[in-house]
Amino acid sequence: MTRPLSGIRVIEFSHMVMGPSCGLVLGDLGAEVIKVEPLPQGDNTRRLVGAGAGFFATFNRNKKSLVVDLKSEKGLSLTKKLIARADVVTENFRPGALEALGLGYDAVSADNARLIYCSLKGFLSGPYENRSALDEVVQMMGGLAYMTGPPGRPLRAGTSVNDIMGGMFAAIGILAALHERAQTGKGQLVRSALFENNVFLVAQHMAQFAVTGKPAPPMPARMTAWGIYDVFESKDGEQIFLGVVTDTQWAIFCREFELPMLFADPTLATNAQRVAARERLLPVLRELFLSFTRAEIIERFEKAGLPFAPITKPEDLFEDPHLATPGAMIEVTTQRGNKIEIPALPLEMDGKRLGLRLDVPRLGEHSAAIAAELGYQRELIDELVAEGILGIEEEVSSPPTITNRGA
Repeated sequence: MTRPLSGIRVIEFSHMVMGPSCGLVLGDLGAEVIKVEPLPQGDNTRRLVGAGAGFFATFNRNKKSLVVDLKSEKGLSLTKKLIARADVVTENFRPGALEALGLGYDAVSADNARLIYCSLKGFLSGPYENRSALDEVVQMMGGLAYMTGPPGRPLRAGTSVNDIMGGMFAAIGILAALHERAQTGKGQLVRSALFENNVFLVAQHMAQFAVTGKPAPPMPARMTAWGIYDVFESKDGEQIFLGVVTDTQWAIFCREFELPMLFADPTLATNAQRVAARERLLPVLRELFLSFTRAEIIERFEKAGLPFAPITKPEDLFEDPHLATPGAMIEVTTQRGNKIEIPALPLEMDGKRLGLRLDVPRLGEHSAAIAAELGYQRELIDELVAEGILGIEEEVSSPPTITNRGA
């Protein structure tokens, strides 16, 4: 399958989630993404535990691993040669880190005017731009944690929303810059940031205040815009989210569950009336749904074309029948050597999902081949390895092979 970014070379200096998620998008779309990792152990994300244990496997497929000592003159020279032949550089290290090595935009673009250089940081231009940031930091200062938790209890979202979306916006900027370069022949500096991404996410709540003059309350305390838009419990003790958001859906709902008295009630005729009547309407519906199993509720809602969602844990998604559709999940190898499945990029192009071209790279797996492509002879590559400047796969410990499906 020919992919849209085939022939585009990306050099990635990144760790954690934000930078790697940008490279993931570009790699899945067909770009050659070369992940530059430091000697001797590579990207620290390879060794994260706890909540970070899945980061590396999730965001680093379709990439090559080059392990090189950027603090050495020879390692820096090799890296600059690589960048001179690249289309894109991405980096998400602390402000000034690559500039101190002579790998900032001004330095490397002087040798490659067509280069698109993307920096993914905590903040864009302004008073905060040199601050360090994390996803949770900007969620707290950008209103998202306030909106997610109940009043007085700010709560971060349950995934790395700003890291991932910051990487996506970076990829969008890179794609736009590539399109512009096709017309002008010139590259440019692109920047993406966690804080501004977070503010973009809460823009609707800012606008609500600007339009109404009333602050948006945290989501758990909000007044919903719809009469039936809540989580209910079923007869078998399971939870399910149900939505009835239009007057047409209300008529369908009442017919499907045989509720003529509710449908005939003139005080429940419109969505606005049902919102105003939630305090008396919801207890009636909660009692109703306790007489059905979750499977029965799902069957009725699906048959009627009404919105619903069983409350699902992440680990349950491995058994989701929709995700069993070919191409929806991708098998990759973890740092421990076992195979796991992770979601594919949420896109279809020409009716196809974007799958795996390269497994998650082993540390230094592609170092020798990349150096050889740059004109380094085998003897010189061996010298660089012996001097501790270049790391290649056989020089690093291989993970044990594990055959179970779990991480």
